[in-house]
Amino acid sequence: MTDDNVYEMNQRSPKEVKKYIKIGVSILGLLAIIVLALSSMFVVKEGEYKVVRQFGEVIRYESDPGLKFRVPILHSVTTLPNKKLVYDVTEKEINTLDKKRMIIDNFSVWRITNPALMISNARTQMNAESRMGEFIISVIRSELGTMNYDEIINDEGSTRGSLNDRVTDRVNQLLARDEYGIEVIDVQIKRTDLPDENEQSVYNRMISERESKAQEYLSQGEAEKNRIQAQTDRDVQEMLSVADAQAAEIRAEGEREAASMYNETFQQDEEFYQLYRTLESYKTTIDGETTIILPSNSPYAELLTGYVE
Repeated sequence: MTDDNVYEMNQRSPKEVKKYIKIGVSILGLLAIIVLALSSMFVVKEGEYKVVRQFGEVIRYESDPGLKFRVPILHSVTTLPNKKLVYDVTEKEINTLDKKRMIIDNFSVWRITNPALMISNARTQMNAESRMGEFIISVIRSELGTMNYDEIINDEGSTRGSLNDRVTDRVNQLLARDEYGIEVIDVQIKRTDLPDENEQSVYNRMISERESKAQEYLSQGEAEKNRIQAQTDRDVQEMLSVADAQAAEIRAEGEREAASMYNETFQQDEEFYQLYRTLESYKTTIDGETTIILPSNSPYAELLTGYVE
């Protein structure tokens, strides 16, 4: 204060001084009440928990959005997520049933179901994730340890179909046993790799197996082709035999009909028949180089000269 103010105060009566003091105290008290009221309130937002602790111990937690209250100084408030979270589990090396080494990389989708239990037993979200990751690796190592390498990497015909579900169920059982207040929604294996020193040898073996399988398919195809071809040849031969038999039968029937017609025709003119028979015999006895000496009274000479004794 300046000297003038001090002088002015000294000039005031004790009654006025008390009045000013009361006003100041009232203002300070009002400010203190406002500060206490503001510090006793906290807001719960959508997708989060507010955990109220007293001397480090959880006394309650709030999950419904809105304005909430606490005892200032005595109570502290911690915020935790109330939504699905993704945790990328550190990749680990495991051994399969057939003694192959593999590197497994996976992730999990999880959430906090009971913040009080999580803080009481895991203390922090980071610790909860760490424990969850340890359980996941342990269960995956146990599950894949009962499977051969080929079953794991080959989705077709393998038992891996329900692996993720089995791992999820088993991890949740372990988390519930230790009361961590969290739940795993899903566990997914992102990648299954081989250690660098084993990768090339496995690739070579896989190529060899595929080539062997391809050769087996080719051999089976060749055998099937030969079987079909042999069956076709037999069918064709049977068809030709049947056709030849039918043709022979038809020819025989035609020859019988022709002979019958010849007989009917030759019976009508015996002289023509004799001429026809003689001419037919020429086909077998005379060719381009044949020299024939005939008596004048032979049937051939008579027919050729047209003179008959």
